[in-house]
Amino acid sequence: MIFIDTGALVARHVRGDQYFKIAAKVWNQILQNKTRCFTSNFVLDETATLIARKAGYKFSAQVMKSLYSSPRLEILRPTPEIELKAVDLFGKYADQEVSFTDCTSFALMHAHRLTQVFCFDRHFDDPGFSRIPLVR
Repeated sequence: MIFIDTGALVARHVRGDQYFKIAAKVWNQILQNKTRCFTSNFVLDETATLIARKAGYKFSAQVMKSLYSSPRLEILRPTPEIELKAVDLFGKYADQEVSFTDCTSFALMHAHRLTQVFCFDRHFDDPGFSRIPLVR
């Protein structure tokens, strides 16, 4: 089981992204291993906006349709309690300027006992998640 973060989704779909080749390789491994994949509606919101800005709004809409209809991707949505936990985490990691979306991801990952994340974001290290790939 693996949580998919915004950076990984953007890198997977935008050829000009600095992590495109790495993301494609990791994504192929995930598909070959039939790994259960999770993300959140917050991550998808962020992904849609970033892809639109980098590659165009029509392309972003196509990507989002494929993500929302994918049988391989389970979309998690926070409960009010998980959102309040995200607010606590947002305060806890304020000195690191961690996004609220990341804090929501942390809270969702804890709630669903997910320990691995496909991302390029060091912010997932301090809460104790294992990043794939581990890019420094």
